[in-house]
Amino acid sequence: MSDFSEARVEAHPNKTNTLTLGIIMLLIGILSIQIWLLYSALNNALDENQDLALASFIGSLVLFFVGLWLLKFLPAADVVHNKLELPEKDVNKYKGDRYK
Repeated sequence: MSDFSEARVEAHPNKTNTLTLGIIMLLIGILSIQIWLLYSALNNALDENQDLALASFIGSLVLFFVGLWLLKFLPAADVVHNKLELPEKDVNKYKGDRYK
């Protein structure tokens, strides 16, 4: 039985891109909710309503761990080096000190 990582590697690139976009959008949504919770918690803490501030902290902590869990489903960031070579005239243009 294959796991998610093996299936993602074998999937069509369009499906992988769609999945990656969906995960990134979820992460942006989670981050937005966390910012809203921070704003709400700070306003309520200034009004000395500590119960709502504590609930916001706990909710934000849960969302943080959900975000960490979602990060494992993003594809690995493999570095692909450009294999194209510069023409000889461009290679020589960048050699040496131009500011002498």
